[in-house]
Amino acid sequence: MIDGLHHSGLCRSVLLLPGFERLRWAIGRAGVRARFAQARRRVPAYATVVNERADAGIPMTDKRSYVQRFAIGQRCMDGVIPAHGVLFDESSGSSGRPTSWVRGTAERRANARTIRMGLSRRLVGSRPLLFINAFALGPWATGINLTMALSTMGHLKALGPDIDKIAHTIREFGETHHLVVMGYPPFLRQLLDRAGVNWHAFQVSFIYGGEGMSESMRALFQQRGVARVYGSYGASDLELNIAAETDYTIALRRLLQARPEIARDLVKQQGALPMLFQYNPAEFFLETTPDGQLLVTICRPGYLAPKIRYNIQDLGHVVRHAEIARVLTAHGVDITQLAPEVLDLPVLFLYGRADQSVSWYGCKIPPTDVQDAICRTPQLASRVDGFQLGTTEDATGDKRLVIAVEETSAPHDAWSAADDEVLLQALATVNQDFRESLRLAPADRTPEVHAYAAGAGPFANRDVRIKRQYVAS
Repeated sequence: MIDGLHHSGLCRSVLLLPGFERLRWAIGRAGVRARFAQARRRVPAYATVVNERADAGIPMTDKRSYVQRFAIGQRCMDGVIPAHGVLFDESSGSSGRPTSWVRGTAERRANARTIRMGLSRRLVGSRPLLFINAFALGPWATGINLTMALSTMGHLKALGPDIDKIAHTIREFGETHHLVVMGYPPFLRQLLDRAGVNWHAFQVSFIYGGEGMSESMRALFQQRGVARVYGSYGASDLELNIAAETDYTIALRRLLQARPEIARDLVKQQGALPMLFQYNPAEFFLETTPDGQLLVTICRPGYLAPKIRYNIQDLGHVVRHAEIARVLTAHGVDITQLAPEVLDLPVLFLYGRADQSVSWYGCKIPPTDVQDAICRTPQLASRVDGFQLGTTEDATGDKRLVIAVEETSAPHDAWSAADDEVLLQALATVNQDFRESLRLAPADRTPEVHAYAAGAGPFANRDVRIKRQYVAS
């Protein structure tokens, strides 16, 4: 029955109507159990994990303990990669080695359907849609996988992050189309500044992913003439579009920014304002570990390599619609007035990476990659004693990666721009996603390397008894 509901387009549409919140949640819970029972029978790697456990619960999985442990075929249904209809995309993650992710025909269709349903609600208008894929093309999920999904929804140009070609396309089709440019936030800002386009003269929207966006950057885009700006949350490990921003979540996020007393009742972790997304729990069931990490189960049937209670290493939590409405009411806010359409879907509060990775230009940089880059490069290993990652952001939301290095107390030449380049290239060798981002980033927004004497700057007053802090607070 559960799988039948997923296969029925009518049922999926009906379930998104108001009033089905409890049913969606129940279908999601049932979907977790259904995927668990199926994978235990038909997926050799998953059966091994289940049989190794002493209890009868549904185990958690992650990239290190599951994906990297078992061959890709062993993680597929019946232990076999089908001979036809399969696409692979890849990511490097924190291992420095590309990881291939297998996509079958059924899941690609389901993914395209989810993206189409979400965009149809947000990009309403009389003009035909022309999607411009400005993400990095190639073997990544944002390349062929996203391009194929978008090709079912309207007109499409897969240009990659090429400002001149995108600007030409906007001028060529802007009089007749609603143009939707999809890319990483830093590139979209670069496009806004350097394309030489009068954005107010055309109907252009931005869809971003790969990292978060501040409300100041969103406001800047819209002040400059971009009609709408929405974010999408996904991962190569799982799916391109697990959750998405809506007009309601954007309004709610701005409310939390303006009303700290409301934020205190809904936000669970200190730091930057979390990204807020809505999702369908009947298709993606999200849980949270005791330490705040997200577990994701893809409840839809037909996936070649099922993901069940998979730890994506992101920090976040879910708040159901009724609870948000209750909190807002207690503060004198009517939830129905936040946006023209307020779906009763749960809201995902997303805080960032659990492994303390830093996001920059669409890539994730964990401290272990920087450590590897330093240790494998003799001229760095001999003179660098510590490091710290961070990002800076100006008033308009532009983000720059900053790597602080602590030099050893041994005599050595002064740190130079050449040493900066050695470190960045070593990191690019370890992390292929960083290598691609470094290639795409404009010259005036490349990472900064700040060198400090031993015990100086951010490394001052460090207690050797306490674990080092590799990410700036």
